[in-house]
Amino acid sequence: MEKFGGISQTEYLQQSNNSLLTIAQIETKEALENVDAIAKVPGIDVLFVGPFDLGNNIGHPILSAGMHDELKAAIAKIQEAAKANEKSTGIFSTSGEQAREFADQGFNMVSVITDLPALSTFMTASLKAAQGSYMHSAANLGKEAASGLSKIAGR
Repeated sequence: MEKFGGISQTEYLQQSNNSLLTIAQIETKEALENVDAIAKVPGIDVLFVGPFDLGNNIGHPILSAGMHDELKAAIAKIQEAAKANEKSTGIFSTSGEQAREFADQGFNMVSVITDLPALSTFMTASLKAAQGSYMHSAANLGKEAASGLSKIAGR
């Protein structure tokens, strides 16, 4: 039998199966209404909150930096159901500061940024770097063109 890092394939598969997490993502009104029952399901390890989808689904979308009080209460309800059933909790956040707040509230798994702000931040920085390079190149090209014209004109 093939070996993986000094253990047999069978041992590897048994070990990897024991280290898997099953995560239930709570993002809908229906999931929120049934969160206590979901938390009681054997084999679920983590209740994970998607606050943007949950907010949209319960009628309180996140449109600015702040969350509506009903969304905050919904998130607290999910966390309470998880704790009552000895489950871990996770949540998406939009910044390091917000991630720290969620960690301070007891969330076990916290993202430090979501895809949209991460992509936006990265793309903006990359575009600025490229524009700087472009502008520098264009300025040099202009100098070289002027120099070439001077040489042609015999100046």
